[in-house]
Amino acid sequence: MTGPDANLVLVGFMGTGKSAVGRRAARALGRELVDMDAVIEAREGRPIPEIFRDSGEPQFRALERALVGELAARRNLVISCGGGIVLNPDNVADFARTGVVVCLTASPEVILRRVAHDTNRPLLQAPDREARVRELLAKRQPLYDAIPDRVDSSGLTIGQAVGAVLELFRARAGSAAPAPGDAADGGVPRVSVERPGGPPAPPPPSGVQGA
Repeated sequence: MTGPDANLVLVGFMGTGKSAVGRRAARALGRELVDMDAVIEAREGRPIPEIFRDSGEPQFRALERALVGELAARRNLVISCGGGIVLNPDNVADFARTGVVVCLTASPEVILRRVAHDTNRPLLQAPDREARVRELLAKRQPLYDAIPDRVDSSGLTIGQAVGAVLELFRARAGSAAPAPGDAADGGVPRVSVERPGGPPAPPPPSGVQGA
């Protein structure tokens, strides 16, 4: 979708910088940031590792799929997606109808460094984390590569990655997004962890992750 109210949708493998870039992009655009994983956790009242453990990955993907439908019906959002959102092609197609989908990428070595001490990744609970990252990335790479607009965050600062994302967004949406130099400064974005359309819940504490 093009137009000034198109959503900016960030997808990509874990550790590519979606959360950090999403926060800065939302700040630069003056938009609400919706972190899909945070919304699902708030609705379920439990962290994602517990959802995977107690209900299984298929249940998590069903929750994710339902949320995609809700968010794709809205406008003027910055949406940070979980790394597995591309596993269902309908998710990307729905988001592309009402927004600009940008895929963040990074080399396996950079991803491994970024997620080295992250314990909130249920798919990385394996004896050999490096092997698991490379395995998952190899399986998903064709799905990420199918997204036309991509930014490799491997050698970029967060500000540089945000600038590249906003430049793509501005070109695709035809919007008056701030210039890349404006991306690193400004106020705190409004982070949504509520049921879209309903009253917000207090956002969980979050640290900078990714690029």
